[in-house]
Amino acid sequence: MKKTFLLLTGGCLMCACNAPKKITYPETAKVDTVDVYFGTEVPDPYRWLENDTSAATAAWVEAQNEVTNAYLERIPFRGQLLERLTELTNYEKIGTPSKKHGKYYFYRNDGLQNQSVLYVQDALDSEARVFLDPNQLSDDGTVALSGLSFSNDGRYAAYSISRSGSDWREIFVMDAETGELLDDHILWAKFSGAQWEGDGFYYSAYDAPEAGKEYSNVNENHKIFYHKPGEPQSKDRLVYHNPNHPKRFYTASVTEDERILFIYESGEGRGNALYMKDLRKPNAPVVSLATDFEYQYYPIETVGDNLYFYTNYQAPKGKVMVADINQPKLENWKEVIPENGSVLSSVNIIANKLLIIYEKDAAHHAYVYGLEGDLTQEIPLPSLGSVGFSGNKDDKECFFGFTSFTIPGATYTYDIDSNTYELFRAPEVKFNPDAFTTEQIFFDSKDGTKVPMFLTYKKGLKRDGKNPVYLYGYGGFNISLNPGFSTARIPFLENGGIYVQVNLRGGGEYGEEWHVAGTKMQKQNVFDDFISAAEYLIANHYTSPEKIAIVGGSNGGLLVGACMAQRPELFGVAIPQVGVMDMLRYHKFTIGWNWASDYGTSEDSPEMFEYLRSYSPIHALKPGTTYPATLVTTADHDDRVVPAHSFKFAATLQECNDGTHPTLIRIETKAGHGAGKPIAKVLEEQADIYSFIMYNLGMKPKF
Repeated sequence: MKKTFLLLTGGCLMCACNAPKKITYPETAKVDTVDVYFGTEVPDPYRWLENDTSAATAAWVEAQNEVTNAYLERIPFRGQLLERLTELTNYEKIGTPSKKHGKYYFYRNDGLQNQSVLYVQDALDSEARVFLDPNQLSDDGTVALSGLSFSNDGRYAAYSISRSGSDWREIFVMDAETGELLDDHILWAKFSGAQWEGDGFYYSAYDAPEAGKEYSNVNENHKIFYHKPGEPQSKDRLVYHNPNHPKRFYTASVTEDERILFIYESGEGRGNALYMKDLRKPNAPVVSLATDFEYQYYPIETVGDNLYFYTNYQAPKGKVMVADINQPKLENWKEVIPENGSVLSSVNIIANKLLIIYEKDAAHHAYVYGLEGDLTQEIPLPSLGSVGFSGNKDDKECFFGFTSFTIPGATYTYDIDSNTYELFRAPEVKFNPDAFTTEQIFFDSKDGTKVPMFLTYKKGLKRDGKNPVYLYGYGGFNISLNPGFSTARIPFLENGGIYVQVNLRGGGEYGEEWHVAGTKMQKQNVFDDFISAAEYLIANHYTSPEKIAIVGGSNGGLLVGACMAQRPELFGVAIPQVGVMDMLRYHKFTIGWNWASDYGTSEDSPEMFEYLRSYSPIHALKPGTTYPATLVTTADHDDRVVPAHSFKFAATLQECNDGTHPTLIRIETKAGHGAGKPIAKVLEEQADIYSFIMYNLGMKPKF
């Protein structure tokens, strides 16, 4: 049942905490739209905001941004904060090099370039030259380089770009030696790069979407194609398509020796199916290796006739297995490194050794194993942090990048034989890392589960209950939150703040069991963990409710929305960023259906519908409630979590909030879910978010 007619609600006057004058919010129209779920009627009065290309929505966005910008401009220290953030960000950032065809490639940013530039060197001590500069692809830095791969003869490079933060990709081909751009231009690729084989490459794409619905309609019929440079996209060969499952994702990869084509099928569970084709044999069939979508199956590398795989099949924390290339089905795989007490985070084969990264209590630990699974050595990392390796299977040269909460990304050269490493490059940031410390705390959640969190703060902190806290979490999709550096946090830390990162259930920090414990009918565990973290910090005198800001993006935006709805008195500020806020309809947009393995859907059963409605941020808000000072953030080109989620949540919150605290929404233009955002936009957003937090927590920062 759906009934629709427009009702206008009058604008209301609401008092903003610490604001010099009252806020007059824009009028938001209501429609009498009602959906029926298993006999239960659920109103959706702001349904019209789902039409992100309508004139009415555009006018609403403009009006909301005017109110938000006016509020932010009145914060007396916002300009100084932006200057400090700009100063901190303005340092040379150089990525870990990778070696291709005897040359070294790395990304470098002078400091404030909107996009990092890809450089190439003939040797590590030779002069670097620009290979590809994405800043030349647009006037405002909103075109980002999203992928790059080389043909196996080194002649061509295929690179993909994203415009305005969208998940849509365009693929171009260039001559790797001269830099000359060829005529090739592939459109509507998504969740795909270019995988070279022979004189062409594989990629995945959709049919061209309906005009005007490019960023909102459900994506269907993902297909794998093969493209040869110099030919138009219309002539690309269809390699794989499964019309029986139009919503699933289909992607390809090719082994370095071009012997095997792997095809991945995903989107219907927590894992993926895996297929392979022997490219050495003409007309070879596509062979199914594993079909259980509840587990992950990923090839690592081919060494001779041995195929090495990562999987969590019958191993919730992950293991390494090997198969003979002539008997590749799962039933013939053999364990090389069995599951142990830590989570297997990543595997590389470098110098014919297995370089393994394990997660122990959310921090990385690195080891070297032989190809037969024998442990050779542990690599003593610089401190508690995160690491990533770069190197080739047959090349002894190895690099790793390392970062922590107080150490910006540094690159080291690693000698596997001697198990020693030397600093190769380290950035210089204008702050004193020795002035800060990080501790890890384990607290009891509501049901007694031990949950870890990292606290970073200035040394000499007094636990007097008055410290401002930035409480961050995610808790979903088997994603781990490991230690990492961000210049955006530094002004908050310098002014007495505590940055807290919680490793909630639903993430991957303790394997698949930890992940599943925060999914579907157990999703409340995630919110309980986050709420319990705040309660621990209060009980142990780190802070008090009015001094806590909760922050999270995407699935973390859902976390913030749900927790502020359930315990509004527990937090002083809430920042839900690009959040999944309508749990009854999330699966009806772009790739939202793919999240059902974590969330379930409102169409599954009466019980699942009721459970989702109970915590869905839009539906959990109650009229006349004092909610924390809230700044919702989203972007007009977000086709991962469509902005309608944030639009409807902000409109509902402005209606329900009792007027004690500000309720604002910041809507970025020419930006998406977050990836590829130019530095200029990043700095403006950080300044807005942190000034809103610090202002509403009663901080008086000095810069």
